[in-house]
Amino acid sequence: MPIPPLRRAPVQRRSAERLGRILDACAELLDETGYEDLSTRAVAERAGVPIGSVYRFFSNKRAMAEALAHRNLDEYAARVTERLAASAASAASGADGGGWREAMDVVVDEYLAMKRGAPGFALVEFGMPVPVTATPDQPNHLVADRLRELLGERLGLEESGEAGERVRVAFLLAVEAADALLRLAFRVHPEGDPVIVAETKELLRAYLAGVLD
Repeated sequence: MPIPPLRRAPVQRRSAERLGRILDACAELLDETGYEDLSTRAVAERAGVPIGSVYRFFSNKRAMAEALAHRNLDEYAARVTERLAASAASAASGADGGGWREAMDVVVDEYLAMKRGAPGFALVEFGMPVPVTATPDQPNHLVADRLRELLGERLGLEESGEAGERVRVAFLLAVEAADALLRLAFRVHPEGDPVIVAETKELLRAYLAGVLD
């Protein structure tokens, strides 16, 4: 997925590396100062680039944070894909593995890993906060659609018709529920309360069993 919203997409490798440094600096400063005190000038100084380089890509700090959120989603998808590929290889060699329940555990575990360790993730995750009345192109819709794409072939999910629509809605509801419960887990404990995390997994399994079994 391309990183939006860029004023100008990087063409050369040097430009892409500069964009990466800008987003890395943005993530670090979000952890250090929070979003309100984030500034494009501070990001430029941390990234070691002229302020004009930041404005070449972004019109303001919100656009920069949104781009970071989309990069987070790409990284999350890549991590989930890598874990699932390793699980599939293990299953092919005769070890236990596979199944949608294991896949859901991977989805939750990789989110927890990013929540605990990815710079800036605690504030922006996969998207900036949006109003309840916003268009469907908002963080949890994006996450649900990406996960459905990643898991579709692996789990043999229906993609069209009434069954496909039911799967789409189920993934969105599962992501919305997990989002709310895991936020609670991190409010209770800075590393994510293990009891709430375990119960979240059980809730997801119970709900999705009616759709995926």
